[in-house]
Amino acid sequence: MSALDIIGDDLKTELPSGETVRFAHLDYAASAPCAEAAAQAVAELLPRYGSVHRGTGVRSQTSTVAYEVARDVVAEFAGARPGDQVIFTRNTTDALNLLARALPPGTTTILFDGEHHANLLPWPNPLRLAAPPTPEAAVAALEAALAEVDGPAVLTVTGARNVTGEVWPVRELAEVAHAYGVRVIVDAAQLAPHHPVSLGELGADYLAFSGHKLYAPFGAGVLVGRSDWLDAAAPYLLGGGASATVGDRTGELTWADGPARHEGGTPNLLGAAALAAVCAALLIADRDALHRHEQELLARLREGLRDVPQAREVSLFGPDHPRVGIVSLALPGHDPAEVARRLGREHGIGVRAGQFCAHPLVRRLLSTENSESCGTAGTGLLRASFGLGSTTEEIDRFVTALAAVLRN
Repeated sequence: MSALDIIGDDLKTELPSGETVRFAHLDYAASAPCAEAAAQAVAELLPRYGSVHRGTGVRSQTSTVAYEVARDVVAEFAGARPGDQVIFTRNTTDALNLLARALPPGTTTILFDGEHHANLLPWPNPLRLAAPPTPEAAVAALEAALAEVDGPAVLTVTGARNVTGEVWPVRELAEVAHAYGVRVIVDAAQLAPHHPVSLGELGADYLAFSGHKLYAPFGAGVLVGRSDWLDAAAPYLLGGGASATVGDRTGELTWADGPARHEGGTPNLLGAAALAAVCAALLIADRDALHRHEQELLARLREGLRDVPQAREVSLFGPDHPRVGIVSLALPGHDPAEVARRLGREHGIGVRAGQFCAHPLVRRLLSTENSESCGTAGTGLLRASFGLGSTTEEIDRFVTALAAVLRN
C-alpha cells in the first residue's frame, strides 16, 4: 500500500436483500478514514512507546524524539514561520478554544454567523456578521465592521465550509484585517485535507486543524501560529508539563514557555505521530493530481444530481464558486435523516443528515429555498463528502440510490 491509501477501502456491508456490497463512505467531512501512513506510524512507534520528555530510558528518549519530529513536520505542512508555535491539541475545537482563552483582555472577535460551532461559540466579545451572498460582500462586510470596532480585534474565519464546501476568500479578508492591525485565525479543518495550507499564503496569523479530518483519526489536532499571545496567556491545562517550577506555598509557581505551556499532562504522542505522518505524505504527494481527481468527482456528482430534481444543492456564493469535495442538499418534502438512514441500510452508502454543527448557516441556506415547496426547514440537509480513496463508482451509486429513495 502507498502512504495515502485508505485503510478499509474494501469494507463490505450486507443489504436487506442479502447482497453484500462494498461500503461507500461519503462522510469524509465528519471524519475521514485512516490513511496507511497514519496506521504505519502508530504501528512502528508502539513497540518503543513511552512518556515524552525528561525520561532517561530508551522508550522515553525515542518517544520524545518522535514527538518533537512530529511537531517539526506539522510546522512545515502549515508553513510555520520563525517564532511560530505548534501546539498539539485534541482537535480543531480544542485548538480554537485554547486560542480563545489566550486572546488579550477586551479583544473583539469578528466572525461570520456561517461558522462551524467550533469557530462560532468559543470566542469572547464576538461580533457576528451575517453570512454574505458573495466573497466580495464578505470582504466589504469585514471592512465596514472594522471601521466601527473600537479597541483590539481579531478575525476568525473558516477556510472551507463544512456545509457547502465553498472555499472562502481568506487571503482577501486577511489583507483587509491586517490593514487595520487585526490578526487572522483560520479554521482549516475542512481546507487542509483538500488544499495545501500555509500561514503565509493564506495571510493567517493562526491555523487550526484536526487529525481525524486529515486521515489520521488518533485524537490529535493542532494550533499553529504566533507565539506572543500564547506565551502571555495562562496555561490552557494546568498540570505537569505546563509548570516549570512549583513552590511549597500556594501561588509559588512559574509556567513553561513555548508549546509545553499549553500541553499540560501526558500528550497524545501516537496521535501527533499519526498526524505528522499524513502531513509528511501530503507534502511529497502530487497535490495538483489529487485536486484534479477530487474536482472530477465533484463535477460528476453535481452533474448527476441535475437528474434528481427532488434534491437541490445549497450554497452561499453560487454554483460556480470553488469548493472542496462537499455537497449538501435540500430535500423538499423529504426528511433528510430518513433518506440518509435508507441510503445506509438499503444501499450501503454512508452520508450525513442534519445541520452539521452549523445551525445558523443551515437555517439561512434553507430559508433561501422556495418556502412553499420546502417546508422541512427544521430537518436540515443531506451531505455527501469525499476525498482520498473516493471513486466514480461511489459517486454514481450515490446518485442512483438517492434518486431511488426519493422516488419512494
